[in-house]
Amino acid sequence: MDTIIDRPRGANAAPLQVAALRPSETVAQFRAEIAAITKEHQPSRMPFFKRLAAAPHSVARDPVLLGKIHLVYQAAMHATRAAVYYLPHLDSPSLRKRKLQIFVDDDGLPGGDTHHYQLTRTFRNMGAKLILDDEEFGRAEDLCEHLDPATGRFVQLARTLYSRSLGAWCAVEVMSDDWLRALAEALAAHFPQIPTEPYFHECFEGAVEERHAEESMSVTQMILEAHPELLPETLRDARIMAEALDDVWRRLDEIVVAA
Repeated sequence: MDTIIDRPRGANAAPLQVAALRPSETVAQFRAEIAAITKEHQPSRMPFFKRLAAAPHSVARDPVLLGKIHLVYQAAMHATRAAVYYLPHLDSPSLRKRKLQIFVDDDGLPGGDTHHYQLTRTFRNMGAKLILDDEEFGRAEDLCEHLDPATGRFVQLARTLYSRSLGAWCAVEVMSDDWLRALAEALAAHFPQIPTEPYFHECFEGAVEERHAEESMSVTQMILEAHPELLPETLRDARIMAEALDDVWRRLDEIVVAA
């Protein structure tokens, strides 16, 4: 009997039939579905990025506005970085080693630096009036007290979804290069120095996000080849995460509109 995957939301979220598949068919379906999900939810299509780029300089450069954008965006990014530490199934020595490299790329940069600190410095250099200090981005429960419902939901979902399958991780990693480029372009319209900021420069010059995207897909492919029964939950969680990320971009757009 076929298994039904109930896709959460969206115009294309009709139930998907998944029959018993050979490993090669499982991998092909996994890659096709992730490609479809990330195309449907491509971050750069969201109005936030173009609206921020087109905003008057007096609005886009406002320290209060920048502080609000930093809070939402940093909270979402913090949630995924912290959740990576709880990824399941990667238990063999070789897979733990590959998982460790992801940690190092985010939290083990030279000189004790991290992507979190780099992002905060980028906003400080733009003159943002920051709402939270770096070390206040900690437990999801505490962080959510400072967040709107949509961003809070994303923060809570990240820990839940990342710890139960590899789908949410794949969705975020595959889409991250797209939103980073869209955000850099939007901010650079008002702050020409943005491309030289380490947060963006190192991601683009080193192709870190593209490498993470392929690594997440490759590792998950290995797991699904050995355990094809994990395909339904992997795809389910990828879609839930993609939809929750859409809500984060909508919240950021609301902030710009209100400004």
